[in-house]
Amino acid sequence: MDKPKTFINKYAPKNTKDIIGQESGVNALRNFLTNYKKQRKKAMLLYGPSGCGKTSAAYAVAEELGLDVIEINASDCRNKGQIHSIVGVASKQMSLFFRGKLILIDELDGIAGREDYGGVPALVDVIKNSYWPVVITANNPYDNKFSSVRNASEMIMFRELSSNDLFFILKNICDAEKIKYEEDALKTLARRNAGDARGAINDLHIVSVTGPVDEKSLNDLSMRDKTDTIHNALTKIFKSTDVNVAKEAFEFVDEDLDKCFLWVDENLPLEYTEQLELARAYENLSRADVFYGRITRWQHWLYLTYVNDLMTAGIASAKDVKNRNFVEYKPTGRILKMWWAKQKNMKKKAIAEKIAEKTHLSAKDVRRDIDFFKIIFKNNSEMASKIANEFELDAEEVAYLKK
Repeated sequence: MDKPKTFINKYAPKNTKDIIGQESGVNALRNFLTNYKKQRKKAMLLYGPSGCGKTSAAYAVAEELGLDVIEINASDCRNKGQIHSIVGVASKQMSLFFRGKLILIDELDGIAGREDYGGVPALVDVIKNSYWPVVITANNPYDNKFSSVRNASEMIMFRELSSNDLFFILKNICDAEKIKYEEDALKTLARRNAGDARGAINDLHIVSVTGPVDEKSLNDLSMRDKTDTIHNALTKIFKSTDVNVAKEAFEFVDEDLDKCFLWVDENLPLEYTEQLELARAYENLSRADVFYGRITRWQHWLYLTYVNDLMTAGIASAKDVKNRNFVEYKPTGRILKMWWAKQKNMKKKAIAEKIAEKTHLSAKDVRRDIDFFKIIFKNNSEMASKIANEFELDAEEVAYLKK
């Protein structure tokens, strides 16, 4: 008897129309594979947060173009010998029935450490000598050890899926499986997974086994989870009047302390609408910040318990009555600005490394003078095109220099 399929496998995108929220990335991938023989680079690197559809897009586009997918997980094929013996062979063999082929290297981030010595150079060598197009997926391709892979690949960013995107995906599965659900509960499940479609679908499958998707089933799921979401943590602080519940809010949250501060600061005035309550809450948050400053300056980590107590129990106890209205917690604009600044800096660094390699300058000197290249790209398209070809800049890097 066949085992029942998981929702992840059963509802994997069959074509590109099933890929939600990644139209530009899918179109770029299709164009790359369709015109592969004319491309300067033989690999495309798809990067973005976990569960946003990178691998699914590779399979969907390959299916539409009639390509066989040879998938190799970088976590299982990490050193020089493994890559040459597995990936290298696959990249040169003909496909069955004379169909085209796509070499998919999934989870590039899995290559790390001394035990993987030679893995990255071997992968670059395979890319340069492959008869077939290579597609690589990664969460963070801007790690220094992947600079040669970036240089050998066309890079396309897949964005984080919104909670509305996830809600749409979950709702379609519920309708197809005839699962009863409360719309608010389904939206909560979407928000909890913070852009990770794979995680959201797995959670839906777990919850649906025991009955309808409602508030109770989500609470039961939360009890089983070892890690919590920032949204659940904020709910424990803002909605609870029990300081012991609030004190444990960030215990299983996979976020650093700086981001927790920013989340609390951004959403505090949305929950505490009474001026006196808001003033008391901000006083405790500011005291937590003072202790955190002492930790960073003097490394007095014993103060960490005061930081946690003030920014959780301190804020929870600042209210007289909890706000019974639903509040949709949102990330601070500062986090988004910090993320964009980091992305721009990484692109700038990647461009500088390419130019430095061929001009025998230091990457530091090129980064310092990058504004001169920006002036050229904005005002002289002919020269910009020659520079882009000479230094093998990809479309995203050219777009950065044109801004």
